[in-house]
Amino acid sequence: MAADPTVPRDQAPTDPDPRHPVVTTPYGAVRGRHEDGIAVFRGIPYAAPPFGPRRFRPPEPPDPWDGVRDAGAFGPTAPKPPYSEAFAQYLSDPVVPGDDCLNLNVWTPEPGPAARLPVLVWLHGGALTRGSSAVPVYDGRAFARDGIVFVSVNYRLGVEGYGLFPDAPANPGLRDQLAALQWVHRSIRAFGGDPDRVTLAGQSAGAISAGVLIAAPQAQGLFRRAVLQSGPPEAFERDKVRRMVRRMAARLKVPATAEAFAAVDRDLLLRTQADVGRLSSPVLGGPAFGIVVDGDLVPRDPLQALIDGDAAVGTDLLLGWTRDEYRLWLVPGGLTDRVNRLGPVALAGAMARCHCGHEVPRGYRALHPGAGTAEIVGQMVTDNLLRLPLHRLAEARPGSSWVYEFAWPSLRPGLGACHALELGFVFDTGETAESAKLAGGGAPQELADAMHGAWTRFVTTGDPGWEAWGATHPVRMFGEPGAEAAADGGYEAVGAAPGDGPVRHDVDAMAYTAYGPRDRELALWTAVAAAAAEDEAVDETAAPAADPLLRKVPRGTELRSAVRRLRRSGGVKGH
Repeated sequence: MAADPTVPRDQAPTDPDPRHPVVTTPYGAVRGRHEDGIAVFRGIPYAAPPFGPRRFRPPEPPDPWDGVRDAGAFGPTAPKPPYSEAFAQYLSDPVVPGDDCLNLNVWTPEPGPAARLPVLVWLHGGALTRGSSAVPVYDGRAFARDGIVFVSVNYRLGVEGYGLFPDAPANPGLRDQLAALQWVHRSIRAFGGDPDRVTLAGQSAGAISAGVLIAAPQAQGLFRRAVLQSGPPEAFERDKVRRMVRRMAARLKVPATAEAFAAVDRDLLLRTQADVGRLSSPVLGGPAFGIVVDGDLVPRDPLQALIDGDAAVGTDLLLGWTRDEYRLWLVPGGLTDRVNRLGPVALAGAMARCHCGHEVPRGYRALHPGAGTAEIVGQMVTDNLLRLPLHRLAEARPGSSWVYEFAWPSLRPGLGACHALELGFVFDTGETAESAKLAGGGAPQELADAMHGAWTRFVTTGDPGWEAWGATHPVRMFGEPGAEAAADGGYEAVGAAPGDGPVRHDVDAMAYTAYGPRDRELALWTAVAAAAAEDEAVDETAAPAADPLLRKVPRGTELRSAVRRLRRSGGVKGH
């Protein structure tokens, strides 16, 4: 257990150090630190420790405290297994021990109720099994510097937050996030924020969570805008999550119940979770933890609820992805070469993952004839699981959605513009060693200025600085070298009219507006059903596909066998 961080009132200094700002929350006062002109408060509890009788239960309010609680250091992080050695060379994930893991941090340029500044609430990524608000890349100083009150949140992870049990409510980790958002609504004015100007943002699993929350009935009125980076609103199949719990229970030799899991040693539980999830991946699926429809906080599919306009009415959306998301899933451990060697087996795995026939990889091969199997598989899965849902969401909300793509390639070999690379630019923390683990040394500050500036404008005004989504499908391209964009075709200068054609740009510029840069690939998915029906009518003796890889793609039970073979060849672990 963490030591008691409070100071009794009779021991509080009569002349407080001005470097230590004090703010009163509904549960007690907290003392932060002034750092480079920014008031920073770390490790503030928004809910009680989720252990003992609260294990696997919805969050409860924290116990109020007397005196002034010190908020100078990050609070405990949620229990989680470490990244594998292959991933740890790219991603940092600090651990702070202690039970009081439902805590948050606040960076503010002007504490006090008179400021009424816009607020950004950040939900970290990590596949709902890893990550925390203590990752140095997520330092909120740059947002506070630019007039935003920044809040980052810890929440329960893995089986503690997303295990599905017959004797406990679903989605406790998501309920933690809702509790944090409610805390912000009640408390943020004292830190200088405006509770009516809250933007909820996340990346990867954090974006999925943010998308589910803005569709949740209980969260309506707690946000004004949302940013979804590399993650769409998504609810997992309940059986997929149950399989994860049942496999853990089988290894632990205990019933698949919350009561039985609560009696297991925590370290053993984490090791078992990591072992069972070892061969699951964003590329090929497998059992995993995720948010599920629960009839309460998540009453229906969240993406469909947002598309139908049943939730988040009037909410502005900023939606983004990276050009090469999949490379973070394949490059660690040398899996890119392995997927290329497996050829038709890898394509079969992608088809099974995306529930499509060979017409889709055939279409990608035609659009990108020089691409290897790993690139075809990676882009197929990325489009199906991420870009297509975000595209559908933007289509349902024209005029109030803005879309971007981060295209700058990492200076580290093979990563390209991979998953999570953009975060050091969004937070303007490229100088940190943790950002350099993904970006390499010498990342361009001009790109950070462009990315961070776009997010800042959106949080502050609702307009990131380019054309809102509409019939021409404008997408802001960050970090795409101008000469390459012009040579590739389809990219247009900022302010150019759609249809003017490719324009040469200054190669030092960091952002462009493209019109429909992913439309050809995404159109393949809208044609899947029609193509499948057409294929059924084709005589079986018709000539095979011209691509020899596609001629070899297995079907039916062979697909499932192919997926298992690729997973066992090394797996593709996700962020």
